[in-house]
Amino acid sequence: MEIKKVGVLGCGLMGSGIAQVCATAGFDVTVLEVDQKFLDRGFDGIKKSLTKFSERPPEKGGITAQQKDEILARLKGTTNKNEMAHCDIIIEAVTENVAEKMKMYSEIDAIAKKHAIFASNTSSISITELMTATKRPERFIGMHFFNPVPLMKLVEVVRTVATADDVYETAYEFAKKLGKVPVRTSDKTGFIVNRLLVPYLLDAIRAYEEGVGSIEDIDNAMKLGCGYPMGPFTLLDFVGLDTTYYITHVMYDEFKERRFASPPLLKRLVMAGWYGKKTGKGFYDYSDPNKPMANKL
Repeated sequence: MEIKKVGVLGCGLMGSGIAQVCATAGFDVTVLEVDQKFLDRGFDGIKKSLTKFSERPPEKGGITAQQKDEILARLKGTTNKNEMAHCDIIIEAVTENVAEKMKMYSEIDAIAKKHAIFASNTSSISITELMTATKRPERFIGMHFFNPVPLMKLVEVVRTVATADDVYETAYEFAKKLGKVPVRTSDKTGFIVNRLLVPYLLDAIRAYEEGVGSIEDIDNAMKLGCGYPMGPFTLLDFVGLDTTYYITHVMYDEFKERRFASPPLLKRLVMAGWYGKKTGKGFYDYSDPNKPMANKL
């Protein structure tokens, strides 16, 4: 099937980013939210992001003022679920909560056209479990984008045992049309990236807890020794300690292995409300955003 119209469920950081890249690729996009204020906030973010792209030269991915206006014209926000009825693919990017996601899928399933593809942007929840909230298991997939969506090239395209071959190939090609690099993976908890990344991040926390090195030294060691663009603690703060903590529960419940279990320090920081950059404190203090200082933990 040919995808022409895209629906996005949720206009938060990920949903707005997905909507932006779809509209930039030439697709008509309808974004659904529960309240107009969330749409306004998300669309403000999209406008700011596109403004930054318009300030770049073309050879670095820049766009013209006219292209910016054309992209915005392809975007529509709504609080009416019935607006999803015309979409060829509907990508869900609501909060990482199984019950909320499944409730949304069940409601949209009754509205969406028969051949519409459903995709979830979840980073950790079972695609198969989410699929059971609908009557279209063969047309259900995972499309895991990475933050910030307009800049990150990777998309994990996830199939379940029930996903139809043509649906999977359509989603894979759709990701390529968005200018992304899709990778194929199956519905195993954590997919490819988190399956390998989460144990590394948790080991960094354990190494700090055990006195192997300071936060700054461990970060610098991994940047300069392994060529990583940022160290594990900087990355944890960027992703969100609350997000990582949630993922550890999902992965530990699945595998029952220590490498996926949350270290005590991560739990304490989350309980204190120190989630990283978004709250101003995590492993680093962001009182001066231009010069984060490692917290004494």
